[in-house]
Amino acid sequence: MTIRVLLADDQALLRATFRLLLDAEPDLEVVGEAATGAQAVALVRDTRADLVLMDIRMPDMDGIEATRRISQDEDLSGVRILILTTFDTDDLVVAALRAGASGFLGKGVDPADLLQAVRTVAAGESLLSPRATTTLIERFLSQPDPAATTVAAVPGELTAREREITALVGAGLSNTEIADRLTISTATAKTHVNRAMMKTGARDRAQLVVFAYETGLVRAGRLD
Repeated sequence: MTIRVLLADDQALLRATFRLLLDAEPDLEVVGEAATGAQAVALVRDTRADLVLMDIRMPDMDGIEATRRISQDEDLSGVRILILTTFDTDDLVVAALRAGASGFLGKGVDPADLLQAVRTVAAGESLLSPRATTTLIERFLSQPDPAATTVAAVPGELTAREREITALVGAGLSNTEIADRLTISTATAKTHVNRAMMKTGARDRAQLVVFAYETGLVRAGRLD
């Protein structure tokens, strides 16, 4: 199955570089390019892209607002968004996660890592497992922004096990790491994660991380 990718960045040279890299892969296809956030929103509808590589800083409409509009459109519920950033504005990265992005990468990412990231996010996972990313999430989500919350449920709607696992997801643990910590199978851990996402309305694992911090299930610097 081919993953259809939309490139959204105001730098034409960067778009061209990413297009060459992605189109060289048999399972990836660039179906459009956008130079502004508004163009990205329109092209997602026209091309029916599976994933958007989204820059944050763009004219007309920034990547955060474009991400929010795509994420809130029920007709585009299957579209995943991978943010591209220089990491010099971490608060904007987290704002993008709150808006519905599934993860982020630095623009200097190695080609192999970019390809893997596209495949990972398109499969419904997120790029929130590495400890460096967790540190970033902790730094900003430790001060919840209720007005920006992107999921609707409250912790009480989750079972005790689902709350526990959601907290571990928020701390950056993978399904395998969760399974090892709780002495359960990886399949069982994945089932609990999926149920938690369903109950919270989280689009993917990234949104479950946001939920975990904004509801206090996990706090910065602490994992009981």
